[in-house]
Amino acid sequence: MKKLTLFLFLLNATFLFAQKEITGVVKDHTGGTLPGVNVTEKGTSNGVATELDGTYKITVKEGATLVFSYVGYNSVEKAANQSVIEVTLSQEGGQNLQEVVVVGSRNAKRTVVNSAVPIDVISMKDVTTQSGKIEVNQLLQYVAPSFNANKQSGSDGADHVDPASLRGMGPDQTLVLINGKRRHQSSLVTLYGTRGRGNTGTDLNAIPASAIKRIEILRDGAAAQYGSDAIAGVINIVLNDNVEQLNGSITYGAFNTNAKGDFLPGTPNTKDFRLDENGNGNTYGKNKTFDGNAVKLGANYGVAIGKNGGFANFTTEYFSKDKVLRPGYDFRKGFGEASMDSYNFSANFSLPVSDKTDFYAFAGRNYRDTDAYAFTRNSGAANVVESVYPGGYTPRITSIILDNSVTAGVRTVTNNGWKVDISNTYGINKFHYTIKGTMNPSLLEASPLEFDAGGHSLAQNTTNFDFSKNYDSILKGMNLAFGAEYRTENFIIFAGQEASYSTYDTDKQVITNPATQSPPIDPVSGEPRPGSSQGFPGYSPYNAVDKNRSNLSLYADSELDITNSFMLSGAVRYENYSDFGSTINGKLASRLKITDKINLRGSISTGFRAPSLAQAYYGLHFTNIDSNGATEILLSPNNSPITKSFGIQKLKEETALNGSLGATASFGDFTATVDGYYIKIKDRIVLTSYFDASGLGLGVDQTQFFANAADTKTLGLDVVLAWKKRFGDSNLSATLVGNINHMEITKVNNGNLDAETFFGKREQAFLLASAPDSKFGLNLNYSRKKFDAGLAFTHFSEVVLIDYSGSEDVYSPKTITDLTVGYQITKELKLTVGSNNLFNVYPDKQDETGNTEAGGYWDAVQMGFNGAYYYARLGFTF
Repeated sequence: MKKLTLFLFLLNATFLFAQKEITGVVKDHTGGTLPGVNVTEKGTSNGVATELDGTYKITVKEGATLVFSYVGYNSVEKAANQSVIEVTLSQEGGQNLQEVVVVGSRNAKRTVVNSAVPIDVISMKDVTTQSGKIEVNQLLQYVAPSFNANKQSGSDGADHVDPASLRGMGPDQTLVLINGKRRHQSSLVTLYGTRGRGNTGTDLNAIPASAIKRIEILRDGAAAQYGSDAIAGVINIVLNDNVEQLNGSITYGAFNTNAKGDFLPGTPNTKDFRLDENGNGNTYGKNKTFDGNAVKLGANYGVAIGKNGGFANFTTEYFSKDKVLRPGYDFRKGFGEASMDSYNFSANFSLPVSDKTDFYAFAGRNYRDTDAYAFTRNSGAANVVESVYPGGYTPRITSIILDNSVTAGVRTVTNNGWKVDISNTYGINKFHYTIKGTMNPSLLEASPLEFDAGGHSLAQNTTNFDFSKNYDSILKGMNLAFGAEYRTENFIIFAGQEASYSTYDTDKQVITNPATQSPPIDPVSGEPRPGSSQGFPGYSPYNAVDKNRSNLSLYADSELDITNSFMLSGAVRYENYSDFGSTINGKLASRLKITDKINLRGSISTGFRAPSLAQAYYGLHFTNIDSNGATEILLSPNNSPITKSFGIQKLKEETALNGSLGATASFGDFTATVDGYYIKIKDRIVLTSYFDASGLGLGVDQTQFFANAADTKTLGLDVVLAWKKRFGDSNLSATLVGNINHMEITKVNNGNLDAETFFGKREQAFLLASAPDSKFGLNLNYSRKKFDAGLAFTHFSEVVLIDYSGSEDVYSPKTITDLTVGYQITKELKLTVGSNNLFNVYPDKQDETGNTEAGGYWDAVQMGFNGAYYYARLGFTF
């Protein structure tokens, strides 16, 4: 018996000593870590998958061989003769549709093709080197099928931040994540323009493109998974994590000033009538062949920390662009885009503190100094003091925008396989306005010519607790996830200097009693001199707010691979707002593999979005100028007695129903996704039309409100077709992205109020224009050794708006052509030249009545109004 025991002990010891533990990190060719890579012991069923940070740990027999395999990459075999094995996988020419994604699923093994919902994965390295687009919004506008964003003009704060949308929804109905963590929104609420009217959104341009590894766009309702403002979908920005490499570029570009169209003699910003930007905004200077000169400098560098995949990656970016000025009417001499100086810094950090635990953090800071022209004050008007500004003036709205954020967290894996992620994110966006080249006419010659007009800020703090586990033994695999989120928000409007918002009497005292005090009278028009800083009146103490709220969310979701072909997923989320009560939203999604190459997928979900703090509490007195003159308008806060007296109800939540049905296919060099969708939203929050307020003694002509004004229904189709082929030393690829979208206003919630006054045809047209009928883009790329070239065609559909006269402004379909050519000068340097809108295509010129929204000959439609842009870029890698 003793001999048998000794034999068994020695046998077991031999077996134990024949086992060894291997750890390491798997990365791609850029140095970024790869999650979900299969690591198997060759010839056995023993295997694991890499974690989100690319790390793995596996126990194998002595003399074993490890096989590292990942969809879209060449497999690698390594002899298990070391305790630490790090592997770099190279791509095999697979499409982006095969990449593992973070958004849309909490299953680390899920790829775009086998996902139950439509997801775009956009490599920033590819799009930034193959186009001349500089800002994130511009890049996405031309590569994502249902993403829309464009520059505004004459829209106050929206001239400095581009509102963006998915599937025609509002900017605040798309959730933005950074590395899977919620990004704060902008404090700006969009008041004018054609897209995002009455909405707040996330400022994507505050994130430096040089810091981004890839962008994942979930084009599906996801409120049950990620939160109440994900009705349209989710955009997840994944930051760079490469190490030991300096990447960057220097870009210069400019716009062709030759605007297409026949213009009346003397039209501002045509030949011999270029606005003199060094004057008072009402005089003309030299002709220009180019304007909007832009310089961008970006650099990214990472360092490795330790030997277990730790890293610190840093990005800095500087961007400077001059004004773009295009033909406008006499009352809008400064029609065009704002100038901007932007400074960005971003950091991404990960530090393994044990085999199963790592600490991570990322942060960003964006500083922008912007300058845009307001509407012109011409001679003869009561707001022009000839002794100060002979002939009139065009005020400038300038702003300092600060956008800061920081996230820190800990990820760990428990002994029983649960992945735990605890994090906290803080972000703040602040606008501070200074109005220059202006005056307060009621102060006459004593008026300052520059005013601190105050501003607004939004701070958001989010704490997350996330838990997930994959069960390979349940059917063909199940992933279970649950967690909690606690978020606080603080919205502030702070007042400007007194003269920026006040009207003064003839003794230069602030008018507090109109019965006994009167402003000066203009000797030409005989009208009272208006007060406040012209172009943008400052926020007054009456407008000032400091409001807070909190939100608690609990969620659970699961994915179950019932068979190798059939997957079913579900999610449920409970949310409670301190100011709007609670809601429960759910989602079901499924994917069915018809063959190894074809999948069917679909989903149905409910959604919810609480009114933003800005929509609930924002108020401002402003001047609206068109061809008929100036109109004083009060945007009254929703909680104001004035708002209640007009019969406007307290804001309530928007509710949504989403459905999608689609298919994916992958045939070697060709991949495709086609997805139809249906989105029904009840009680959308928008800006109303103007109500007559001239008889109320408020000092304004009209008033306007935020309201749950409309119900909408949207039907659409997204298409992504991609083909890539290698011919010897040459690579050729073609990608077609397209979106067909039809939005319908099914109900105007006017109650007892007149429907046209409450939400009339003009405001309805603005809402519908945010969902253009279609957009299609064909991108062709060719490369051979050191040479590459790209040709892109983007077709924008018709857009119809209603102008101030009540007439339709029709913008017919247009196709834009982009061309880029690159040459690898050395291993470290690459030169690229090209043009966006090569053939200088413009939207249809509108008539001579001057009734467009922005006071130019075009509105802010999809394709923009800048014309051809030419650029050169020197990229470097060391």
